[in-house]
Amino acid sequence: MQINRLLEITYVLMRQKTVTAKELAEHFSVSQRTIYRDIDTLSLAGIPVYTEKGKGGGISLLPEFVLNKSILSEREQRDILSALQGLSNVKAAETEQVMQKLSAVFNKTAANWLEVDFTDWGFMNGRFFDDFKTAILEHRIAEFDYYSTFGEKTSRRIEPIQLWFKSKSWYIKGFCLIRHDVRLFKLTRVKNLTVTDQHFAERDLLTISSEANPGTHQRPDRAFKFKIEPEMAYRVYDEFDEACVEKQTDGCFIISVTWPEDDWVYGTILSFGEYIEVLEPGHVREIIKNKTLKTVKKYL
Repeated sequence: MQINRLLEITYVLMRQKTVTAKELAEHFSVSQRTIYRDIDTLSLAGIPVYTEKGKGGGISLLPEFVLNKSILSEREQRDILSALQGLSNVKAAETEQVMQKLSAVFNKTAANWLEVDFTDWGFMNGRFFDDFKTAILEHRIAEFDYYSTFGEKTSRRIEPIQLWFKSKSWYIKGFCLIRHDVRLFKLTRVKNLTVTDQHFAERDLLTISSEANPGTHQRPDRAFKFKIEPEMAYRVYDEFDEACVEKQTDGCFIISVTWPEDDWVYGTILSFGEYIEVLEPGHVREIIKNKTLKTVKKYL
């Protein structure tokens, strides 16, 4: 306990420059006499701490202490703090503590340069983030119910490997003990998550067959060409890279992209409603026509 208090006193002095024994005593819920003994211990350990009596006095560190202990350049210190500040946006609570301590060690304030919110308007997918993070770091098996693209419910047991953020969504990558393969699971489709007390040994993913690559579970990539009307210009600029867009003289857009063909693609096309036309490939044009006709029949 005393060692932790001594370390924290040092951090406080680095951060606040000067602090009174009374303030430290109240902070640690100990007597001022205990604080003075701690100061003596720090001095004997080579920490250049000193006290000044009178108004405006208190306990301080020699200003050279931080500079002498620093092994990183000014830019390296700033980059580390900036990276930690960015990492704190994914709800890594302990990151804030590390950032505060390094801010004291480097004698710098971490600039609040980045604000990130990975959640959408309707679903707080971050509610599983910390649980999966714990499972990954502690090598604990996770169990949950999962809903496929077609709404089919299955029970899964996985050895979590990594959290992914890709294309506006969070995924958990893990070795599925049901499918005996590495799979990706979208967090929005995960329900009833439990991190068990069962531990697993880290696998050598290189020994798993190439079929274990999550990308191989997708359908082959296919070239698509769409014509999108001017009313959807905001979505064109939001969702497509400039290199994929060719604006026409009438204000329409010709979009050329390469996507894996699946239900997500069909849903994306249909989400443009009357403002999109599939030009290529022909069979997808037919699929969208049939889906649209089925929808129309429901309103007849």
